[in-house]
Amino acid sequence: MARRRGAAAALTAALSSPALVAAVSVMALGYYSTVFVFLDHWLGLGTTAGAAHAAAFSLVVAACFFSFLCAAAEDPGSVPAAFSPDAEDPQGLKSRYCDKCCMYKPARTHHCKVCKRCVLKMDHHCVWINNCVGYANYKPFIICVLNATIGSLYASVIFVYDLLQTGHNFDILYVKIIHILAGVVLFSLCLTIGSLLCWHIYLMCHNMTTIEYREAVRAKWLAKKSGQNYRHRFDQGTRKNIQMIMGTNVFCWLCPTATGYLKDGTEFQNTNN
Repeated sequence: MARRRGAAAALTAALSSPALVAAVSVMALGYYSTVFVFLDHWLGLGTTAGAAHAAAFSLVVAACFFSFLCAAAEDPGSVPAAFSPDAEDPQGLKSRYCDKCCMYKPARTHHCKVCKRCVLKMDHHCVWINNCVGYANYKPFIICVLNATIGSLYASVIFVYDLLQTGHNFDILYVKIIHILAGVVLFSLCLTIGSLLCWHIYLMCHNMTTIEYREAVRAKWLAKKSGQNYRHRFDQGTRKNIQMIMGTNVFCWLCPTATGYLKDGTEFQNTNN
């Protein structure tokens, strides 16, 4: 499976996506204002404490940006040309056929209307990376959201310390406006990205995608109605679920390019078998 879309394709996608450009712009603006405005005003970049905070924050932003690029440039997962469903498994053959792509698709594969193709273990189409989040790029996506959450919280702490521990002339209108806007933006980022991180940690621990969660809501209701207990058919237990996405080596969990353990994404162990 070809997992890299190539530098030229990634650049074209970046230039053609206002949302992606906006996401990168927010990162750049947030980094500049946090380091060169709030942190410099609070501690001073020439001090040991200021330089240490600047280095730590820069590391978090760099990690976030790198994982962002990996998630955006990585092919989320294409159905192999040689794929064919198991003839001995008549269940779901009709539902696995994509009328738009005119081909059979593996379990957990869905057709993206934006990308106009089937994506392996599709979670959703993310406008901010101008790409689908699927089997091959879910790990860098998770790492990007994690680093973005840490960066937003870190920037918020620096902003609050600068606001409370140093003097500001709020009689000047533009100073007041800058701090109000910065506070609103940082609070919004912490809330939205933090909630997104919690949501995907929940999905990862249950080996679910966003699409499968929506399907599971109805399945759970039907199971409860018939007096049965529902369990997601791909749920292998929290530990194994995390390892299937992040890898078995804990030291490589935060490396978005360490995805050598991934297979072709066409087969998944079914706990209902």
